[in-house]
Amino acid sequence: MGGDGRVFTLAQVSVHNTPKDCWLIINGKVYDVTKFLEDHPGGDEVLLSATGKDATDDFEDVGHSDSAKDMMDQYYVGEIDVSTIPKKTNYKPPNQPYYNQDKTSEFIIKLLQFLVPLAILGLAFGVRLYTKSS
Repeated sequence: MGGDGRVFTLAQVSVHNTPKDCWLIINGKVYDVTKFLEDHPGGDEVLLSATGKDATDDFEDVGHSDSAKDMMDQYYVGEIDVSTIPKKTNYKPPNQPYYNQDKTSEFIIKLLQFLVPLAILGLAFGVRLYTKSS
């Protein structure tokens, strides 16, 4: 490892986002993957799209092998100051009142759910009696 325990901010790492200078943040560590761009099995676009942010989730979602994780040591340059990484927030939709699009009361709907099948059953019974008696 060649990082000498250096600590970088997100702003410092974010400027390294080109094919000639590409740094990634994975699991709180900073990696200079510039030399690995051409050799990356997923292509250099994958790595370049993960610059300027915490790429841990992107890295873990792919399911890299143990040998790929071991290979990361040679690209290590330091640690990230976690206080500079924005906290992840979960989207919470705004509370909205219930909207009944057809404006029909629930009582009428429940009544129809009971009466319509009953009417179909009665009609089928009537047709059966009429055709049987003929």
